[in-house]
Amino acid sequence: MDARRMPFRYIGQKINIKQHKWTPPHQYVKIIKDRCKGCNLCIEFCPQGILEESEEFNANGYHPPRIREAFHWGYDDKACLGCAYCTLICPEFAIYTVPDEEEEEK
Repeated sequence: MDARRMPFRYIGQKINIKQHKWTPPHQYVKIIKDRCKGCNLCIEFCPQGILEESEEFNANGYHPPRIREAFHWGYDDKACLGCAYCTLICPEFAIYTVPDEEEEEK
């Protein structure tokens, strides 16, 4: 072995990728119904498709979005991954995401 080349060593703990279980972060979607103007951009741009137009009217006469209760793969209350596209795309700041408290404690 050349004196100038040192052997590669791991510093710290080795990670076995096959045994490491990764779960996506979960966030809750909060909607301010009276602020919504009914543009449906949040519904259109949600990659998970968890939002849909509600039947009810808000104070301004628009249909605000609501969280879909059933998906084509079944019911999933943790479908939101927290990408916050809905928050970024909303022109009226009527929707936002809140992180799950259980995830923060870990």
